[in-house]
Amino acid sequence: MTPFDHLKERLAAEPKTWLITGVAGFIGSNLLETLLKLNQRVVGLDNFATGHQRNLDEVQTLVTQAQWQNFTFIHGDIRNPADCERACWSGAPAANPPDPESQPVDFVLHQAALGSVPRSLADPITTNATNISGFLNMLVAARDAKVKSFTYAASSSTYGDHPGLPKVEDTIGKPLSPYAVTKVVNELYADVFARCYGFNTIGLRYFNVFGPRQDPNGAYAAVIPKWIASLIQGEPVYINGDGETSRDFCFIANVVQANLLAATASDPSSLNQIYNIALGDRTTLNHLYAQIKTNLLPLYPHLQNAQPVYRDFRAGDVRHSLADIGKAQRLLGYAPTQRIGQGLELAMPWYVAQKNSR
Repeated sequence: MTPFDHLKERLAAEPKTWLITGVAGFIGSNLLETLLKLNQRVVGLDNFATGHQRNLDEVQTLVTQAQWQNFTFIHGDIRNPADCERACWSGAPAANPPDPESQPVDFVLHQAALGSVPRSLADPITTNATNISGFLNMLVAARDAKVKSFTYAASSSTYGDHPGLPKVEDTIGKPLSPYAVTKVVNELYADVFARCYGFNTIGLRYFNVFGPRQDPNGAYAAVIPKWIASLIQGEPVYINGDGETSRDFCFIANVVQANLLAATASDPSSLNQIYNIALGDRTTLNHLYAQIKTNLLPLYPHLQNAQPVYRDFRAGDVRHSLADIGKAQRLLGYAPTQRIGQGLELAMPWYVAQKNSR
């Protein structure tokens, strides 16, 4: 059995209470689904800025009624310290000093953020308020509640203009966007909280996550759901640059695994660390397009002669991205279970069903 298999058995036998910020989002709702299926108690916080009620509704259909009763939702904003405090105390209004009968959550999985490089270039102030001020609010609330662990979503954008491949955690370059700046600051704050307050954190640098419940709509939709939706509708698929830009695409199940392993890590050497969470392989945009088209062709014959439209490179984008995942494998027991082809096969029915239902 893998370390993750052992962990799932242990959690099922000894349920804990988890806080997921950004619970109505893509990654947050997948974490929620997995934890509820393991009979965990979950508190979720979201303001629906980028998350959706439909994601929570879908999770409800995938778990039992008893499991769904273990979920407490808070409609709140990480930019509001009171919402962060309440969420860390199992969703009950927190008092200062705390009510002796109330209990803090055991683990925090902090996923709430405003993602997207283009969004941050268009509106750096809102990105900063959410990703830096909001992050600090959550750190303070979790520290004051004395939660067992604080695992947060970091980003591969932190590597910035550093040209080296594969990306290794302790070598980064200069940020290329306001979004990347916020993610660097998150890591700095986490490190300072460890040094100044003895508060343990783990940051997970995600690399191009994809899978079910990833939003295909909007100006800042991720490339995979956006391309699938465009191909189904017979619309042009735009590739920025020559298509040889490459990314380390990571299926959502691998990210869920990493979060649970990180949150429950107990070896002191594994704490207060940053980890790359990816597949450890890279795929060009041209190859990605070809794989998506191959998956869709049996259902949509009109795609037989479809070709992408190439346009200028996008500001703030790095040319290549590839993660070294050795550190996460060694210290967390992380072992990705789906490569990009397998992930696309698993996710495609969801993408197609969502597109056909609208």
